[in-house]
Amino acid sequence: MYDSLKNNCDDFHLYIFAFDTLALDILLKLQLDNATIISLNEFENEDLLNIKETRTRAEYCWTCTSSVIDYVFDKFNVSSCTYLDADLFFYNSPGLLLNELGGEKSVLITEHRFSKFARIFEQKRAGRFCVQFITFTNIKESRAILKKWISQCIEWCYARYEDGKFGDQKYLDSWPADYSNVHILEHEGGGIAPWNVRQYKFITENDTIWGYGSVFKGKFEIVFFHFHFVRIMSDGYADLGWNRLPKRVIELFYRPYIEKIIEKEKFLEESYPEYKMTCSKMNPHGIRENIKHLYKKTTKFNLMQMPADYYGLSHRS
Repeated sequence: MYDSLKNNCDDFHLYIFAFDTLALDILLKLQLDNATIISLNEFENEDLLNIKETRTRAEYCWTCTSSVIDYVFDKFNVSSCTYLDADLFFYNSPGLLLNELGGEKSVLITEHRFSKFARIFEQKRAGRFCVQFITFTNIKESRAILKKWISQCIEWCYARYEDGKFGDQKYLDSWPADYSNVHILEHEGGGIAPWNVRQYKFITENDTIWGYGSVFKGKFEIVFFHFHFVRIMSDGYADLGWNRLPKRVIELFYRPYIEKIIEKEKFLEESYPEYKMTCSKMNPHGIRENIKHLYKKTTKFNLMQMPADYYGLSHRS
């Protein structure tokens, strides 16, 4: 994600929160030009530490989303801050999206824009909006929303749907109605993802990927793709998740992205002996997960085979 930003954006600074000591050590050694690395010891406060043991690792990361934005405001006094999921990849400058924020609007949020099939199964649980790319400006009205979101996530942030809540995400559903300064992103190139990709068609022109939208029926540049759930498996496959993906999408987006991930993993292993790639083994828990993963292994649904000589994972346990 950092590399994709650097290739498409002339002016940015990324604040990376390292949630374990190995990540912190490697990120500091990399000496990234456009990044500040922040450790948990620097970031965690009493409120977060008090609830940390009550959350899984994923749930704790979600709990911290709103707090990392607040930390950047307090520590570095920036005029605006955009939270980015680590599994985003940029094909164009995020400035195309941030330019929509102006006038009376001071918070920018993005919709899932579920395809028809995904909407049936996902929208009630996951919510209308996706915490993937969310911008706050450092003014009173914007930070009031942020402070409330922090409080809500401290109180409840779990990986389950319960009483109209899901993780840190469903809290956003009420924002457009509750706050006049919230802007919903209109550019369809921000937030192409497995849950909405089937409603678009894609072409490439002069090394630029364009999409044809479902809402405005117009042509737009792809700004970022959200590679949710991608896993590199220990048996020579890449797991692309559970949303049905057109072959064109796999070849245009997923294969190049996974090749870049593998290249990065190889570089880290060669440069930092303490780093070892962790390959998922599909370790399901519970009857439901066992059935889902048995289906995947049997049908190879959304499992993309990679050349063994390219990334050398076939011999690994």
